[in-house]
Amino acid sequence: MAKLKLGNLIEIIAFKHDGDIHRVWRKMMLVEKSEETIVVANYFAKVIESGGRNWFTPEPAIAFFSKTKFFNVIAMLRKDGIYFYCNLSSPAILDKEGLKYIDYDLDLRVTPDFEYEILDNNEYQQNIINYGYSKDLQDIIEQTLEKLIKQVKNRELPFDHDYVNKYFLKYKNLEKNVV
Repeated sequence: MAKLKLGNLIEIIAFKHDGDIHRVWRKMMLVEKSEETIVVANYFAKVIESGGRNWFTPEPAIAFFSKTKFFNVIAMLRKDGIYFYCNLSSPAILDKEGLKYIDYDLDLRVTPDFEYEILDNNEYQQNIINYGYSKDLQDIIEQTLEKLIKQVKNRELPFDHDYVNKYFLKYKNLEKNVV
């Protein structure tokens, strides 16, 4: 595989714990890649759901994926401000097929004024049974959720509007060079 460069378009592939594909995002632009983090961006990216439904993202988004932590964060740049959507997930892996992670159901939605709401707890509780999440995995997921909430409350990265806007500008500059 040729080495990925900033500005390359990749797919994001989310799996469930059993290995089934959950959701795919097409044509996400690689904005940054480091030892710890992968940052991608899009505007009107095509999303394919596991059931076959297709839709397009309605606003620009910057997504932050960790190679070591059990979450990813999508910052959505809307007219009324920046919203964050956090997925509790496995650490991300980037390979020739795209950026991959396992979705562990629990999500955290954060408004522009940093109010937050935990989502999909019922799905998480059901999938503990359906997929047989180990006690160790449950502990990691639940501790990660607590840490994410603290990050939101303390406005730690990536929960910083200026930080997100910096990556949006980087994305727009890279986009100019990709035709």
